Amino acid sequence: MKSNLTPLGPKADKDTVRRHNLSLVLRAVRDEGESGEATRAGVSARVGLTRAAVSSLVEQLMESGFLTESGKTFSGQAGRPGTALKVARTGPAGLGVEINIDYVSVCVVDLAGTGRVRQTEHLDNRGAPAGEVLARAARIAARTLDSAREQELRPVGATLALPGLVSGGSVRQAPNLGWNEVPAQDLFAEALTALRPGHPVLPVASENEANLAALAELWFGGLGDLRSFLYLTGEIGVGGALVLGGELLRGAHGFAGEIGHVVVDPDGPECRCGSRGCLEQYAGQTALLRAAGIDGSGGGAGVVELERRARAGDGPAAAALTEAGRMLGRVVSGAVNLVDPDAVVLGGIYRSLMPWLAPPADEELTGRVVSGLWSPRGGRLRASSVAGDAARGAAALVVQDVLADPVAYAEPYGV
Repeated sequence: MKSNLTPLGPKADKDTVRRHNLSLVLRAVRDEGESGEATRAGVSARVGLTRAAVSSLVEQLMESGFLTESGKTFSGQAGRPGTALKVARTGPAGLGVEINIDYVSVCVVDLAGTGRVRQTEHLDNRGAPAGEVLARAARIAARTLDSAREQELRPVGATLALPGLVSGGSVRQAPNLGWNEVPAQDLFAEALTALRPGHPVLPVASENEANLAALAELWFGGLGDLRSFLYLTGEIGVGGALVLGGELLRGAHGFAGEIGHVVVDPDGPECRCGSRGCLEQYAGQTALLRAAGIDGSGGGAGVVELERRARAGDGPAAAALTEAGRMLGRVVSGAVNLVDPDAVVLGGIYRSLMPWLAPPADEELTGRVVSGLWSPRGGRLRASSVAGDAARGAAALVVQDVLADPVAYAEPYGV
């Protein structure tokens, strides 16, 4: 009789256990540093290891450049004061590269998750060959790496934040860019390597940009203890991501969250994805500006003008935002009924447009969410924080790998 049990794999040896404990200590220092000062005693209590074991692990992490210590800190308890431990501001870091419809943004974050370098260029990437767009992004990334090196940071990996369906390093479909089956990860890596002769090859990963923005909101936003939320980002299109219990839901093939292509009206305007009446045809940036009678060729400037007109009480602007909010609420209510998140977070251009989008969206949600838990102005519909951007989430994803296994990144490489 065949067993259906999953093979357990080899037991952990001493080296494996020590690598795991190094990760525990490093993450504990990082977490304690967010709310105060970390000490060996505090870390020991948090991770359940002896003071002697923690001291040995701390010494190794300091020698490898992951931790620093300074001064004396007093806990208010009996015993000698301890030294304050912090994750290092130099050394291993993450590089995030967001390629969107009308801009490219690149950032570097350190082990604490702090953004240290940021470069953004506003470029209309629609209609440009994918290889050209990725080469532009590589040039911006190379300059960012030079700036990081000046701060003694060495990014050990890069993550691309890409719009559309992303799987296996390729963009299967990005309707607003006109990309289909583009091996974005390889093209970017090759372009970046060519720009940096003499430097080791930087490992590159890729992920959907809304997913990464949602992770940035989870890790750096003002959500507090909230761990389950639906995230929508408004740009030229509309992206979505779902975080449940602190974990990103990617779906069976990595394509979960494409809420911008949920059909609102099958007889509605044709969408670039090939369908009709998708949400982004009512609530995407292009649709919003068109409905408000604003020239959308200026990209972000058009959104600023839309907000200005809405504040001034302009009729077409108010009507466009009300309709967009209504459509957002209608589609999001279905997602709320399906997965029951604690909150819905609106990012991208929606953050600044919340005063006009939220009332009609809240009204739709109140009327359509069957649990009865939704109420107007109940706080479950909220704007994202300024920390919730895809480039930072992409860079932080690299840092998460470092925190999970610092030994793997102890040898200098990358920059």
